Amino acid sequence: MTSIDKANVLEATELWRKVVTRVHADYPDVALSHMYVDNCAMQLIRNPKQFDVIVTTNMFGDILSDAAAMLTGSIGMLPSASLGAQATRGREGCLKGMYEPIHGSAPDIAGQDKANPLATILSAGMMLKYSFGLEKEADLIEKSVFSVLEAGYRTPDIAANDTKTIGTVEMGQRVVKQLKQHAS
Repeated sequence: MTSIDKANVLEATELWRKVVTRVHADYPDVALSHMYVDNCAMQLIRNPKQFDVIVTTNMFGDILSDAAAMLTGSIGMLPSASLGAQATRGREGCLKGMYEPIHGSAPDIAGQDKANPLATILSAGMMLKYSFGLEKEADLIEKSVFSVLEAGYRTPDIAANDTKTIGTVEMGQRVVKQLKQHAS
């Protein structure tokens, strides 16, 4: 796990580092390293595979996730989860969380059938897996998204010369169609 801060400049993130280090003491089997946010931004572009789990503040997380999104080709491709403590009721080991794509609402393309729905769909899959313990169903969602992409369908943000450009609605419909096929 890599904790991201700017403790060399921002006093508030000095506190962040101290708290992360203190909490880490309760989890000795988890490796912890610290990194400054500017170095992390560079390292994400240079060698993203070096990271397993990144923990940071909301502001730094927002910036880093947008930068990392471009490694996939679009901000519309990445789901996210803000996970809390283990739930005290419900399925054992399930986490309370808020699931959403890393992108915003994209008001500049609202109503134009251009938005990429895949991060939203994949966020729902994460919710099924982590908050409800429905791994099989989550895997079906992920498999369905990848099937549509493997078939060459793309929304405008990730379209290339050798792909078929489709809109938001059709992309969602194609994922649903794949989901039904994979589920049967």
